[in-house]
Amino acid sequence: PRVELAWAMKAHQHAEIYFNLISAVDPKFLNLTKVDDQIYSDFRATFRDLRVDVLDPEELKSEPAKEKWRPFCLRFQGLVEDFNYGTLLRLDCRGGYTEDNSIFG
Repeated sequence: PRVELAWAMKAHQHAEIYFNLISAVDPKFLNLTKVDDQIYSDFRATFRDLRVDVLDPEELKSEPAKEKWRPFCLRFQGLVEDFNYGTLLRLDCRGGYTEDNSIFG
């Protein structure tokens, strides 16, 4: 429970920083890591049909989903700091980080 709470706190901090960045800068000009293009390319190859504008929690947290997400995340070990930390996601990209519109993944 303490580890999950620490992850949730760090995810909240990252979410606030990220939201401030995407609110201030056009995201097409924003790079969060040196390997953003590789991450996106691998993401689309692995999760071809995943909608990112409105997320379905089952596509993130079900056992079959976890079997795909784990190896995807492990590809970036050593390339991305905190590659395996949890993150706070907005379920609908048109809304903010509210209790009803957020999920910890």
